[in-house]
Amino acid sequence: MKLATYLLATCAAALAAAVPAHAQDFEAAPTYRTLSLEAGFPDDPTVVRLLAGGDIDASRLGGDCVGFIADAPDVRLNYEAGNIPLTFITLSDSDTTLVINGPDGEWYCDDDSAQEDETDPLVVFSAARSGQYDIWVGNYAADGNPEATLIITEQYQGGQ
Repeated sequence: MKLATYLLATCAAALAAAVPAHAQDFEAAPTYRTLSLEAGFPDDPTVVRLLAGGDIDASRLGGDCVGFIADAPDVRLNYEAGNIPLTFITLSDSDTTLVINGPDGEWYCDDDSAQEDETDPLVVFSAARSGQYDIWVGNYAADGNPEATLIITEQYQGGQ
C-alpha cells in the first residue's frame, strides 16, 4: 500500500510540474511601439527599429512558428482595414523570424519567405481585418538580440 501511495504522489507531482509555459502576454505593453493605422496610411512604409529575440521558444505556438521571442509583443498595431493587403517584413543581418497574433486570435508565423533575402521573414494578410495585431520579431538562434527593422506596408508587390 505504501508503494501505491508513493507512486500516486510521484505522478501527481510530475503532472503539476508538466503545466505548460504561459502563453504570450497580450496585456503587456509592447516593448517598442504601439501604432494606429488606417488603410491607405500616409507613412507607408511604417518602420520600427528594434532588437529581435527573447527566451521563449515560438515553436510551442504551433504551425510555422519558430525562433525565440519575448513575452510581451515588440509592436502592437491597431489597424482599420480597407481592401488593401497588409504586409509585415523584417530585415536584419541575422536570421530573424516573425510571429503575429492577428485580430482573429490566430497565430501567423514565418521564417524565410521574403524574396529580398533568404533569412528575412514575411507575412502578408491579403484580406486584412480591422483590429489588433500583436507582433514579435524573433531570433532563429536562442542566443543574442540582433538589430532588426520591422516594416509594415500596403505597397508590397512580391509574393509569399
